Amino acid sequence: MRFTKAEEQVMKYLWYLEKCFFRELKEQFPDPKPATTTINTLLKRLIDKGAVDYKLYGNSREYYPVISKDQYFSKHVNGLIQNYFNNSIEQFASFFTREVNASDEDLRKLRDIIDDKLNDHSDD
Repeated sequence: MRFTKAEEQVMKYLWYLEKCFFRELKEQFPDPKPATTTINTLLKRLIDKGAVDYKLYGNSREYYPVISKDQYFSKHVNGLIQNYFNNSIEQFASFFTREVNASDEDLRKLRDIIDDKLNDHSDD
């Protein structure tokens, strides 16, 4: 599942709010706010993609994300690894550590995260 930048922005607000009515969603946008029809179109596309759903309360809809932020970004990152790094986590990690402006402290924290994950696997 892929989102346009505008759809991703709506999802960002929905993930933050967890559930909301249209008015609450529109309030999240910075000024100048997009037109009501624009937001409605984005919501319809996200509903059609299965990323958002709603509950009806009379004439009002309470929207909520169906896919979590972690699920979306996990699929996105896995797609990047598959499409741009020959499905190689090693190539991705090499690129990441070479091209991202990470401090030594950031890299140590990353190593600690990997070490913790390796320890979790050794307990199996």
